[in-house]
Amino acid sequence: MLERIHLEILTAIKEQGTLTKAADSLHLSQSALSHSIKKLEGQLATPIWKKDGRNLRLTAAGDRIQTLANRILPQFHHTELLLQQIAKGEVGSLRIGMECHPCYQWLLRVIQPYLEQWSDIDIDVRQEFQFGALGALLSYEIDVLITPDPLFKPKIDYIPVFDYEHRLVVSANHKLAKQDFVLPQQLSSEVLYSYPVEPMRLDIFSQFLNPAKCSVKQHKNIETTEIMLQMVAAGRGVCALPGWLVDQYAQSMPIKSLRFGEQGIQKQIFVGIRKNEHDINYLHDFIEQAKKTK
Repeated sequence: MLERIHLEILTAIKEQGTLTKAADSLHLSQSALSHSIKKLEGQLATPIWKKDGRNLRLTAAGDRIQTLANRILPQFHHTELLLQQIAKGEVGSLRIGMECHPCYQWLLRVIQPYLEQWSDIDIDVRQEFQFGALGALLSYEIDVLITPDPLFKPKIDYIPVFDYEHRLVVSANHKLAKQDFVLPQQLSSEVLYSYPVEPMRLDIFSQFLNPAKCSVKQHKNIETTEIMLQMVAAGRGVCALPGWLVDQYAQSMPIKSLRFGEQGIQKQIFVGIRKNEHDINYLHDFIEQAKKTK
């Protein structure tokens, strides 16, 4: 009953609003669009759209079909692109979604040897999906998701590739700088800088402050790692970053890192892929290269 053309027509109607514009966008005649939907309505015994002046409005049934289209059409387009690349003897591109702001520098070290191994692969890093890339992976807008905080879903596999410790960063002149670890109560008078992420997704809150019923004096967002560390080095506040990243900057900046509590906060970077794509060779090799890169 349902065919791909129905999904494309309803998506065009949803996006364009009128039958004329929808037909133009699909390079079809208005009569062809109307006939296709009328035939489907007859099969389903329910209306798919209604006229609202010059515009068309989807019914509840139409909305259900269009929701299905949002999930299915990107998979069609993705598969067609892969088939076209295979026909041309091309491998294609690896689209990486980043849900880990400070992981970018680590990713650069992964990409360099990977590109040497896969000369036919183009890399595209999608940072616009930052902190919300799972939907993009499920909808085939990206091929790989880099995240330290996986949200487990039935259709996604997460492979741990890199262990690290999440640490508090302070100025070398800070009163806490002589300590090996910090207690939650000691941050009550501090300004905390972080990336623009919901506090519930920040480990310093979810794994350290909130369990102890503690907080900071003020919480401010900064998007750039370098600026954040400059503010910390100047004694304006503190931040929390992966230990390996802090160690790099500590070679040239007056900063120091401390464990969160005596045990610290242990983390992992994960590579997320769709479950049915483990056997794709260039994805497999990317994961193996990520595992070797520290």
